[in-house]
Amino acid sequence: MTRIDFYVLPDASINQQQLFACRLAQKASKQGHRVYIHTESEEQSKKLDELLWSFSATSFVPHTTDANECADNPVYINHSGDPLDIHDVLINLTQQTPDCFGRFKRFAELLNQDEAIKQAGRERFKFYKSRGYPLHTHKL
Repeated sequence: MTRIDFYVLPDASINQQQLFACRLAQKASKQGHRVYIHTESEEQSKKLDELLWSFSATSFVPHTTDANECADNPVYINHSGDPLDIHDVLINLTQQTPDCFGRFKRFAELLNQDEAIKQAGRERFKFYKSRGYPLHTHKL
């Protein structure tokens, strides 16, 4: 069964939420996991693509936004909801539950202090809890 981790960030910054997604993807990929970062839009996918090139001055996270290159990279960023053959780690940057979440071993929900994001997160938490998923909350 999918383990779901909620990461609650201390501020309302979307940029900090995206930077945390980069750090989480880096950690998971270094541990040998394949990661799918689910974004709201093509614009957000491009922003994550840029951040993964530049967020750390000392390392690089191999990644792609191109479905044709997905098999050759540990991190795939997309907004379509189709993670292809990735089943290890899903990082959600949207306010909805991705349809594919149940086929992942680990699922990270990233929340911040924006009221709309927190409320949507609470609703998703209730949804997962009602279905018996193991939930873990990390207040950062």
